Amino acid sequence: MTVQQLDAQTLRDWALPALAQSADKESRGRVLVVAGSREIPGAALLCGTAALRAGAGKLVIAAPASVAVQLGIAMPEARVIGLPENAAGGLDASGVSALRDCAAETAAAVIGPGLVDEAATREFVQALLPLLAHCPVVLDALALEGAGRQPFSQPVVLTPHAGEMAQLTGLAKEDVQRDPQGTALQAARRFNAVVALKGAITFIAAPDGRCWRHEGGNAGLATSGSGDVLAGVVGGLAARGAAPEQACAWGVVLHALAGGRLAARLGPLGYLARELPLEIPALMAAPG
Repeated sequence: MTVQQLDAQTLRDWALPALAQSADKESRGRVLVVAGSREIPGAALLCGTAALRAGAGKLVIAAPASVAVQLGIAMPEARVIGLPENAAGGLDASGVSALRDCAAETAAAVIGPGLVDEAATREFVQALLPLLAHCPVVLDALALEGAGRQPFSQPVVLTPHAGEMAQLTGLAKEDVQRDPQGTALQAARRFNAVVALKGAITFIAAPDGRCWRHEGGNAGLATSGSGDVLAGVVGGLAARGAAPEQACAWGVVLHALAGGRLAARLGPLGYLARELPLEIPALMAAPG
């Protein structure tokens, strides 16, 4: 099977949907980010910032009520919806009703960064996904297993690293690492989703068997919050109208290129995930 290499040239040859100079924020799409917890509120901030830097027109952050006000102050560009949480800090599924109207107007969603309580997250995601059947949904971190083990009937992007992929598929982590390409392809078919298996070499697979390989990252990207930024970039690109596989491919390359620019300017290690989104707009305009 042919695997296409992903790099800056790929992006230049695979242009994002065009936006008119007169495009308003509605035409650039509303992205819904369901993320954060009392312990990890910053994940919602990182993800939401990345989605806007990728060009989404409007941002809604749905987060536990205990951190909603703080997030609203930290992210004045966003509408923030506080959701009920359980004693462990996980989102209570009863809060899905508060997102019904917002979900209907959502162009793309990202669910998972910084969420806690696996059981609560699974119940919440299963209740929310039907409200987002009309748009691409990026499932990240704890939300990866939120919809169970059945194929998706809506456009979904999964963004696991090797450990999460092992848990998702029932394989040993060593088996995932031994054959990441095959594992990504198998998971894409099994779940009817675009799968980005993250690592030093990232493989992206689509349900129809198409596969892309990217190896342009650097060690500095292996830092807290980096995955939250990647999920946000993919969600922001999808909100602008990119197909799930294109949003995923562009997101992976832009994320790596941003890390490369920071490494060249600041050093190979020690730059922060919060610094990645600021590099994205210029890289989108001129990848490389």
